[in-house]
Amino acid sequence: MGGYILAIDQGTTSTRAMVFDSQMRVAGRAQREFPQHFPASGWVEHDPEDIWHSVVETVRLALADAGLGAKDIAAIGITNQRETTLVWDRQTGAPLHRAIVWQDRRSAPICEALKRDGLEPVFTERTGLLLDPYFSGTKITWLLDHVDGLKARAERGEICFGTVDSFLIFRLTGGRRHVTDATNAARTLLYDIGRNGWDAELAGLLGVPLAMLPEVLDCAADFGVTDPALFGAEIPILGVAGDQQAAVIGNACFEPGMMKSTYGTGCFALLNTGTDRVASTSRLLTTIAYRLDGVTTYALEGSIFIAGAAVQWLRDEMGFIKVASQVSALAEQADPEQRVYLVPAFTGLGAPWWDAEARGAIFGLTRGTGPAEFARAALESVAFQTLDLLDAMQQDWQGHDGRTVLRVDGGMVASDWTMQRLADILAAPVDRPLFLETTILGAAWLAGARAGLWPDAKGFAERWHRDRRFAPGMDAPEREAAIAGWRDSVRRCLSA
Repeated sequence: MGGYILAIDQGTTSTRAMVFDSQMRVAGRAQREFPQHFPASGWVEHDPEDIWHSVVETVRLALADAGLGAKDIAAIGITNQRETTLVWDRQTGAPLHRAIVWQDRRSAPICEALKRDGLEPVFTERTGLLLDPYFSGTKITWLLDHVDGLKARAERGEICFGTVDSFLIFRLTGGRRHVTDATNAARTLLYDIGRNGWDAELAGLLGVPLAMLPEVLDCAADFGVTDPALFGAEIPILGVAGDQQAAVIGNACFEPGMMKSTYGTGCFALLNTGTDRVASTSRLLTTIAYRLDGVTTYALEGSIFIAGAAVQWLRDEMGFIKVASQVSALAEQADPEQRVYLVPAFTGLGAPWWDAEARGAIFGLTRGTGPAEFARAALESVAFQTLDLLDAMQQDWQGHDGRTVLRVDGGMVASDWTMQRLADILAAPVDRPLFLETTILGAAWLAGARAGLWPDAKGFAERWHRDRRFAPGMDAPEREAAIAGWRDSVRRCLSA
């Protein structure tokens, strides 16, 4: 067995692969973007073959960058964009439709029909989730209803459903394994997170044949071995977790009360509640943080659909910046006397509002408002949305006393201005890790620990290091006025 760990991070807009040595140092890396498809308003799709080819390519390039071969790799860890829904032929592995991405809203009418029938409490009690098109279950329903012959074939056991991890494992193992892990299963609206199993009644309500569903394993488990024809030798796949749960692990948030927030395309904050499954009264999600050695650790999660995507909007649609890294410098130039608010409900509002019909708006415009004010409003919207999540978490979990230190990761955290404004709005410290790629590091740790090459959770936590702590510095009256303006703006955007 080799002494290196290979980790794959299959994200919403790109795929990355990294090779880590036995000391958890990066030995090689590669990244590739792939196309996005928007066939109708509110629809977002990926070509599964684009995803697959990006994974194979980045793995090969990362191995080459490290000067290694497949025989040098002890194990693979995988983390993935969650909720994105794929269906494929069980015999051939051929996709039967484009992947429906987590951001896609086409199944909103299905969710509304289930709500009208009074079924949301049943789903929430068992899955910890709300009836929202964000999750995989109603996406599967839509596919079964709209792809000719798919439902009959699914009932005969000819069709596989999976999130991205499951599809990749099926392909990587040459079709030998149709499996997923508990964190990805927990995002489907089909998985009872208390009982830890697929729920036949919920599947029936969504019209999903149980034969479509993968076997569910712990996050660190034996998921199969790669087809030797892919990389030159078999490699065990020993770790899998959805991207936000992988970031919890990569940030070493192993103790109840620890919290991480990832700022990528969207923003996802998770608060570790230990073995205590906390039911939210604030329309947050109760989810599985990770399952190791058969023991389930739970979390409260708040999901924000638009974070870094707001910066992409400034760049691609508005043309205010040429590259995303310019946004912080532009925001610093904003007129401090103008209070401009962007509510980035481009695809609805996530937690704690869960309003699929809300749409984005900007408030407080004056004749003097320009690109700098738009930039500041876009970055501040991320801080305000995070505050909404923290307030809801504090309300939900009485065992969580007071503000926590927030550990952050994702592309946006490289901006000192954004992180300082986040600390100011939260009135809480924000810790940025020395190693920012915590999502892929979490996947690597699952595989490395399972392979016996990396330390256990306690030892891994001791190696987590902070790059910088951002302490809050905004005066209370200024902060309170800013928050009041934000909440008024959100209320104006809600659909009901």
